[in-house]
Amino acid sequence: MNTLTIEKQTQIVSALVEGNSIRSTSRMCGVSKDTVISLLVKIGRACWEFHDSTVVNIKSNRVECDEIWSYVSCKERHKTDEKENAGDWWTWVGLDSDTKLVISWNIGNRDAECAKVFMNDLADRVSNYIQLTSDGHHAYLEAVGEAFGDNIDFAQLVKIYGTQKEGSTGAERKYSPMKYTGSKKTIISGNPDYDKISTSYVERSNLTMRMHMRRFTRLTNAFSKKVENHCYAIALHFVYYNFVRIHKTLRVTPAMEAKLVKKPMTIEDIVNLVPAPIATKRGKYKPRHEPVNTHQ
Repeated sequence: MNTLTIEKQTQIVSALVEGNSIRSTSRMCGVSKDTVISLLVKIGRACWEFHDSTVVNIKSNRVECDEIWSYVSCKERHKTDEKENAGDWWTWVGLDSDTKLVISWNIGNRDAECAKVFMNDLADRVSNYIQLTSDGHHAYLEAVGEAFGDNIDFAQLVKIYGTQKEGSTGAERKYSPMKYTGSKKTIISGNPDYDKISTSYVERSNLTMRMHMRRFTRLTNAFSKKVENHCYAIALHFVYYNFVRIHKTLRVTPAMEAKLVKKPMTIEDIVNLVPAPIATKRGKYKPRHEPVNTHQ
């Protein structure tokens, strides 16, 4: 059976986690596009399982939550009945403010059902009383109450933006962000520290996602063609972000700061998360166990 060497797999994954597209990675590494996608699927599944089993019993003081938009195959307004799983997809992210660790994420719609799945997963992964800040999305209200009950300090922060300045051109209106004018903090439950009600860190993490995953780049033709591959790319990114990438401010990885590991992982360590194949009687190969396909 023809297989890629560990060195070649490491080269491919290194290109993917630094923001290269599937096609550019294929050209850079001298392999086919299908080979890159196949490797992404295998490693993405393994990263999913690794996060689920490793990021548990987290002792956190403050958690920030936000959602980041992307789309699969086509944008929602161009979706047809023939394009299954196409359209808008949202990644819900829960990040520890102190360690910058991404504790939990969920991929789905921006509705109450996905909010509940996300919050229940977050609640299962933290082991102590926390202060939680989200944006003003109403779906959080019921989801947080269901997952944490009264055992949480919960607040929402709504950022307020003004209109574009008078006389701005069409290009300025399209490509420049709206002017930030202030924010409104609302305490929902408990007694959160008012000065620490913030979503700045998780919003910065969302920017890192857009920089390190080509399929999240705005206003380009870079987008996911299949929702499964979209999910696997996100799983790979978060394991890379938590366990491999040195945070500039912390000078260690978020996982090290959270005391989950004692030293940074490497890209080769991520490659080695894929279960080694075992031979069957017919000489074929299969994985040692079946990895999960969805993140809940």
